[in-house]
Amino acid sequence: MQKKDANHIYLFLLKHYPGALASPTTVGRGTPFQVLILTILSAQTTDRAVNLVKKPLFSRYGTPAALANADIPDVEEIIHSLGFYHAKARHIIATAQKLVSEFGGKVPLTMNELLTLPGVGRKTANIVLYHALGKNEGVAVDTHVKRLAQRIGFSKNRDQDRIEQDLMRLFPQEKWGDLTDVLIAHGRACCTAKKPRCDRCPIGRYCRYFMTGVKKVE
Repeated sequence: MQKKDANHIYLFLLKHYPGALASPTTVGRGTPFQVLILTILSAQTTDRAVNLVKKPLFSRYGTPAALANADIPDVEEIIHSLGFYHAKARHIIATAQKLVSEFGGKVPLTMNELLTLPGVGRKTANIVLYHALGKNEGVAVDTHVKRLAQRIGFSKNRDQDRIEQDLMRLFPQEKWGDLTDVLIAHGRACCTAKKPRCDRCPIGRYCRYFMTGVKKVE
């Protein structure tokens, strides 16, 4: 896909989902510490589920120091509803401990430093860097972004890191962070995993999946 076509699609989606960039329900809102912990917890679950544990978790463990000293069973009890809660509890406690021991109790400011934290990959690091720290260093590729990048035609790759590189080549750096939010909004509202609503899609005439699939542009 050409860069100009990709950016036309971005602008169409941005116009169609004007609230995507300021949604208060996403886990990418809050202090850097909260965004980091909530994004780790969001793996294999929904933002809605994570937001339900946000208040009880941070009312008890509101700082890296507090979470670093938490007992695993106590954290597991709070996040039990999220699934994979054993591993997630270990990860967020270990992350808090590393924040305290190596970063002065602060969330690090670079990709390389964030990637040293337990449970943090490029997706999580990109969300923290952009939403909490205002830095555009990459594109956070979650399941929605991966699916839409392949369907629309932004990428032919299946590997998340390669998809991210394709997106970074197509879009200017200042749009990388917002691109994730816009694609997620479209993935939730229209281009769903099992039953995409192609008849309602605002970018159907630009979409590889739509143009080569069973549906045709009216």
